[in-house]
Amino acid sequence: MLRRLAAAEQVTCRISVIEDPDTPTIGVGEGTTSVFRQVLLDLGFDEFEFMRETGATIKYGIRHIGWSGAGSEYLGPIDDPHQIDPDPTGQNQPWLHYSAIASGQSVVEANVFTPLMRRARAPWVRKGHAWLPVSAYHHAYHFDQAKVGVYLRKKASGIAQVSAKVIGFDQNDGHITRLICNDHPDLDVDFVFDCTGFRRALIGQLDAGWRGYGTLLPLNRAMPFWVDHADGDIAPYTTARAMTSGWMWQIPTVDRMGCGYVYSDVHISADEALSEVEALLGQPIEPRADIAINAGRLDRPWVGNCVALGLSQSFLEPLEATSIHGTVVQLMMLGQGGFLPKLAGRLGGLDLLRRAYCDAVNTQIDDFAEFINLHYAGGRRDTPFWTEMTETGISGRNRDLVERLKHGLPQDRDFPDLPGQLPHLQRALYLPVLDGLGLMDKAPCKAILSQSHGLARRARALRQSNRKEFLKAAGQAVGHRAFLSDIAQGT
Repeated sequence: MLRRLAAAEQVTCRISVIEDPDTPTIGVGEGTTSVFRQVLLDLGFDEFEFMRETGATIKYGIRHIGWSGAGSEYLGPIDDPHQIDPDPTGQNQPWLHYSAIASGQSVVEANVFTPLMRRARAPWVRKGHAWLPVSAYHHAYHFDQAKVGVYLRKKASGIAQVSAKVIGFDQNDGHITRLICNDHPDLDVDFVFDCTGFRRALIGQLDAGWRGYGTLLPLNRAMPFWVDHADGDIAPYTTARAMTSGWMWQIPTVDRMGCGYVYSDVHISADEALSEVEALLGQPIEPRADIAINAGRLDRPWVGNCVALGLSQSFLEPLEATSIHGTVVQLMMLGQGGFLPKLAGRLGGLDLLRRAYCDAVNTQIDDFAEFINLHYAGGRRDTPFWTEMTETGISGRNRDLVERLKHGLPQDRDFPDLPGQLPHLQRALYLPVLDGLGLMDKAPCKAILSQSHGLARRARALRQSNRKEFLKAAGQAVGHRAFLSDIAQGT
């Protein structure tokens, strides 16, 4: 993205990636949002090649199990039907979703990704040797991040790749001038991106500050592991399964299932967490680690000439694929701010951009944290952890929203935008969660549809028509496992 931005701005820059060869990778599956695919295609990548070489699978959304109690379940597809069928009254209301709720159905019945998730289908139909998309919406991916790293290194022509560990730096007037490396000559730099994860090798030694989310997101351990795929097709979605003291992710890649239990060690020990997982799965597992996590973000993700990205900048529970998404959007922010032209002027004019960037990133991550916290508002009280979350763990912002939804509908202020109309949390992502947790009421949905003559009838007819089309498309689409097998063979 930086090279493309430099070319567009006619700025000459040299980019080096410095990577410590001894840093281990956990590698138990990553989930993305549709923004990653949009960027991948925009940069000219061959999607099937990318999937083939990274072990990627299709992701349409998330299947949530048990978040409001035993036996509860809901889907969270990432497509938004209102992009194609907007509110005809011009009020920008999610009229199809409200129509579904008013009819006693789940909001996701209005989404094309829903039958594809339920039937485990790929988003393509095979016509001879051609692959035809079944919808206009961008899907997302699951993949093995270690394989993605190898693939991107191979594709990164014109970018210097340095194998070294940064152990320190020299600075002048608050700006890093030289990186001190182990087993490699020191490197002079004009600007640096700290992508060193929890180590925060650069930004951690600057005055970046820290805001913890301990009360908002209290899960503080993660136990990742692999399991083999079960028989049958490969699910084109992430599974987030509520556990006694947290939740477990299940992310399918081509070869196996990447899993992990994110838990609160105040409520369960590592041994107890392991036993709970093994009892649920009916098989022994081999944890790859038991990681201490500190949910939070930097106060200043850009200090001097150093920007922190990814885990160097923040960490949240990996419930909604916010890490990769946030990193991509943060690079978009820099592009919109004219970052490289200002940098070409030897850091001149960056002060205003730096402040605006920090404010926007902090808003982004705070909104992510609030959204994840909302997932715990389903009212579970069957274990000490869930009782505590229900009684005291939901944020004030989310409690206000839940209270208003008892007799009303979400408002635009509940879904703030980022500057520059960059991709962010929108009503289309919130509504499946709110509805899936049983927090949406029929009456206000019926009331808003009745304000415009014939709107309820029109919405109901369109949903029924779309449902037939969606089911037909899902019936024609290739099975997910068969699709992955075909592209692996290059056919």
